Amino acid sequence: MKRHHILLTMLLAASLLTGCSGSSTMTVLSVPDGTQTTTPANPPRQAASVSYPLTICVGYSTNADDPRGIALASFQEEVESKSGGNLLIEIHPDGELGSDSELIAGMISKDVDMTVSSAGNYALYATRIGVSALPFLFEDFDSAWEFIDSPLMQTLSSDLEVYNMHVLAYFDNGFRCVTTSAKVGPVEAVSDMKGLNIRTPENQIVMETMSRLSANPRSYPFAELKAALKDGTFDAQENPIPVIYNHKLYEVQKYLSITNHSYDAMPLTIRQDLWDSLTPEYQQIISEAAKNAEFQNRKLVKRQTDECVQKLEDAGMEIVYPDLSPFREATTGVKDMFAAVYGQDLIDYIEKISADPAE
Repeated sequence: MKRHHILLTMLLAASLLTGCSGSSTMTVLSVPDGTQTTTPANPPRQAASVSYPLTICVGYSTNADDPRGIALASFQEEVESKSGGNLLIEIHPDGELGSDSELIAGMISKDVDMTVSSAGNYALYATRIGVSALPFLFEDFDSAWEFIDSPLMQTLSSDLEVYNMHVLAYFDNGFRCVTTSAKVGPVEAVSDMKGLNIRTPENQIVMETMSRLSANPRSYPFAELKAALKDGTFDAQENPIPVIYNHKLYEVQKYLSITNHSYDAMPLTIRQDLWDSLTPEYQQIISEAAKNAEFQNRKLVKRQTDECVQKLEDAGMEIVYPDLSPFREATTGVKDMFAAVYGQDLIDYIEKISADPAE
C-alpha cells in the first residue's frame, strides 16, 4: 500500500505541475454550473503519410466473444464496406499486440493504430479521462451514460490528443465486481477485503479503491489473469460481470460479490496522427461506424450484466449481495484524494448527474 500511495502522489504532482506532456500551457474548461477548470492545450501535430488501401490495426486485451470484440467486428464490417475496401480493419484480440498498458503506449509510439481499454488505463497519461472510475459514482447505466455522453466528457477526451490519441466513442465495460477463490471465501462485508490478494488493472483509481478497503491490489495483464488465478498468484480479482462470464473466470473463482464499486467506461481510440491524415469522408465513415459499435456494445453489456449473474450461478459460482453502504463509506477518501486533479466542481457535477440523470 505504501508503494501504491507513492505512485499516486507522483501522479497527482505531475498532473498539477505540468498538465500533459510536460507542458504548462493550459486552456480553460467550463463546468456546466459556470465554474472553470483547466485542460492541457494541444501542440501542433503532423499527420501521418498514408496510401490506400490502408490497413488499420486494432488491438485489445479480451477475447472476440467479449462485447467489445463483438462491437469491433461490426465496426470492421461497416468501415470496410462503406470505404469500398480502401480502409481495412485488422483486429487482434486476446492481448496479441500487448497488454492494455502496452497497447496504449503503442498508440503514443505509433506501433498500434487503435485500441479500446478502460478509461482508468488511459488516465496514466491524461489523468482526468479516468474520472468516471471513481468509486460508487454512478448508480446505474443511465446515469453513467448521461455523463459519458455529455459535452463536458467530450472536452475531457481532448486531453488524450497530446498523447496521439483521438477518442472515437465510449464503449462500456459495466460495473466492476469482486470475485474470490474457495480458499479465501466470499466478500460479504468490508472486513472480508482485509489483506485480500487481488488483481486489478493498472488503474490508479481502482487500486486506491481496493487499498481503502484494506485489500492488497496488484496490477497484472488481463490475458494472463485466468492462469494467475488458477495457480494461486492471486486469490481474487475484480471485473464487470460480462467479463467474468465471457472469460470463464468462474472456472477458477468460487464467489461473486456484487459490489459495483467502479463504473468502467472504455474509450475507443485511434492514433491522432493517423486520424489527421484521413480525408473528411473517411473520418465520417469511421466516426459513424464507431458510434454504431458503441450503441451495440452498450446494449450488449447492459443485457449481459443482467443475464450473466444467473449463468454464473448455473456454472457453480455462489452470488453474494453485500450491504454496500460500508463500502461507500470506506472509499470516500478516494474522491477527496483525486479532487486535487479533477477539481471538486467536476466531481460535484458528476454526482449531481448521478443523483438526477435528467439534469
